[in-house]
Amino acid sequence: MKGFFDPDLFWRTYRDPLAWLSLLVDLLPLIAIVFFGWKAVPLVALYWLENLVIGFYTLLRILGSVAGNIARLGTVLFLAPFFCVHYGMFCFVHGIFLRSFASGMEGDPFGDGPVGLLRWALTTAPHMAWFVMAIITVNAVFYVSDFVLKGGYRTAEPHAEMFSPYGRIVTLHIAIILGAGLTIALGQPLLGVLILIALRVVFGVILNLIRRRRIEGTFGKAPGAVAEAG
Repeated sequence: MKGFFDPDLFWRTYRDPLAWLSLLVDLLPLIAIVFFGWKAVPLVALYWLENLVIGFYTLLRILGSVAGNIARLGTVLFLAPFFCVHYGMFCFVHGIFLRSFASGMEGDPFGDGPVGLLRWALTTAPHMAWFVMAIITVNAVFYVSDFVLKGGYRTAEPHAEMFSPYGRIVTLHIAIILGAGLTIALGQPLLGVLILIALRVVFGVILNLIRRRRIEGTFGKAPGAVAEAG
C-alpha cells in the first residue's frame, strides 16, 4: 500500500471539484480578515459555529444509516438522542471555554445559556451569518453527494458516525493554544490567527484525503459523508 501522503493521492483527491470546494470554504476566513477586519475572536467563534453545523449533519447521517439497514433502527433510536445530548453539552462547554478565553475570563462563564452563547458567536464580527451559510452549504453538498448519491448510507455505522466530529474539536483546541502561545511570545496577534487558519486548512486537506481513500475502497467499500470537510 502506498503511503498516506502519496503525491498521487493528492492528485486524485483534488481532481474532485468537491475537494476544491472544501478548500475554498476553509480559506474564506482570509477574506474576512482582509476585507472585514476579523481578528482571533470571530474566527474562533466561526469554528465553534462550524462544530454545530457538523453536529447537525452527523445526526442526519446517524438517522440516515437506517435506510441502508433497517436492523440498525434500535441502535439509531438510542444513539440519536444520546448524541444530541452528549455532543450538545460538549459543544456548550467548549463554547463557554472559547467565550471565556476571548473575554479574558471575565464575567459569568455560563452567561444566559446556549442561546446567549449562540448569539455571542453570531455577533462577534460583521457578516458572520454569510460565512456560516457557506459552511452549511458545503456540508449539504458533501452530505448529498457522498451519503445519499454515492450510497454512503448503506455502509454507515451509527457508532462510527457518532464519534466522527470530536476530532476536529480537539484540533481546534490545539490550534487555539498554539496560536495564543505564539501571539504572546512574539507579540504578533495576526500570526496566531494565520496559524489557526493554517491548521484548519491542513485538517481539511487530511479529511479530503481520507474521503478519497474511502471512495476508492482503501478504508471501506463505500464513502461515509465527510461533513467535517467543510
